[in-house]
Amino acid sequence: MPFIIPANSAVSGGFDVSNSLRFNDGSSDYLNRTQGTPTNADKFTLSVWVKRCGLTTNDYHYIASFDGGSNPREHIRFNDGTDQLTWYFRDGSGTASDLTTNRLFRDVSAWYHILCVYDSTQGTNSNRQKIYVNGVQETSFSSSGYVAQNTDSNLNTNSNNIKIGALGVSSPNAGFFDGYMAEYVFIDGSALAPDQFGEFDEDSGIWKPIDVSGLTFGTNGFYLDFENSGALGNDAAGSNNFTVNNLTATDQSTDTCTNNFATLNPLQNLGNNIAYSDGNLTITPGTSDYKTTSSTIAVGSGKWYAEFKAVSGHNGSTDVSIGIVGADTFLASTTSKAMSAYTNAFSYGSGGLVKQYNGATIRTDATFTNGNIIGIAVDMDNLKLYWSKNGTYNNSGDPTSGSTGTGAIAITAGQPYYICAATISSGGVKVFSANFGSPPYANSSSAADGNGFGDFEYAPPSGYFSLNTKNLAEYG
Repeated sequence: MPFIIPANSAVSGGFDVSNSLRFNDGSSDYLNRTQGTPTNADKFTLSVWVKRCGLTTNDYHYIASFDGGSNPREHIRFNDGTDQLTWYFRDGSGTASDLTTNRLFRDVSAWYHILCVYDSTQGTNSNRQKIYVNGVQETSFSSSGYVAQNTDSNLNTNSNNIKIGALGVSSPNAGFFDGYMAEYVFIDGSALAPDQFGEFDEDSGIWKPIDVSGLTFGTNGFYLDFENSGALGNDAAGSNNFTVNNLTATDQSTDTCTNNFATLNPLQNLGNNIAYSDGNLTITPGTSDYKTTSSTIAVGSGKWYAEFKAVSGHNGSTDVSIGIVGADTFLASTTSKAMSAYTNAFSYGSGGLVKQYNGATIRTDATFTNGNIIGIAVDMDNLKLYWSKNGTYNNSGDPTSGSTGTGAIAITAGQPYYICAATISSGGVKVFSANFGSPPYANSSSAADGNGFGDFEYAPPSGYFSLNTKNLAEYG
């Protein structure tokens, strides 16, 4: 087992997507614009790549919406409590259609391509609305009502204000999307096939994006590539720009459908009551028991670098730690505990204690507190582990020393490892942010790895790489 990677991730070559936009539901992030007179209100194609973060336990998460109050409406969303995908439509008289997949969308480590094709001119009702996921048409639905023939789309009607990442105008503070979106395309006046937006990789068979810049977008069409951090609602295909609400330059991410970065994994929460935010890169503990959370990607070979920023609540005590836990060990656990309580784990705490499994203290390093950035360098080729505080390696460590392991902790062989963080709310809530190469905060230096990937405060050691699928494909 060389490494564990998310589904729909490892692709070879082709078109590269540079940026995504990170939506945080706790910050009420969304985009909106008012549609003009459409090319054809009876036809549109909506294409977007999404990587989910929070699942819908308390609210719907909207990909696109228009809400005119009670009527009319049109929503494309992940459903509250079920994580099914629904395309919901209601006309001005209240007649509704509801197309809901049986498929559940609960993988927070993978990118999904969602394609919705609307053509109400079709005589067969099931041809009027089609949903494709990763290039394959969805045909299994828990409900399958369709619009009446020649019904104008509410998402493509003059003067309708549409939103990306939130519910429509009647409830502006509900249904905020939580996760990443990339390559958001709306085609006005054409019902296009999936092969206009993606293709199956010839080596892996995985669905991947292609260049859409040559498509005809129509009057209300747009292409949001999120490449301009100063204008995140910019339409790269024309002038149908979106108003940006509560999103900032730090919400532009390099975690995309062609280079999938690790995040922290809420599905391994084990009842910890950790709150995840900022694209699953910031954790806030709840109740006062120890809580350990892991990266979505585990590594069994290669050399890897990540940073963790102590955001708030830290006071140099022993209540917070950064380290690694064996993947087999972590996945087998059913209870919440401190990182050093896991079998085959190694941790560095804010009080300076470096521990291995069963809580045994190996040595004492520098303490850390609010604003400090802890680097972790994992050498799986030589089974060595290093930590740094604000760019200086503890115990005079040298991550480039190879098998010599100057200043390193020796790692036990036998299984891949997750990069982990553990925290506790006792004595105050201690908030951490993780940076696997696409941080939720602004760095002052923006150092990249040797392949040009990643945005770190301190340069990764020579030969160490940020944790993403392009690097894994080469070095994992």
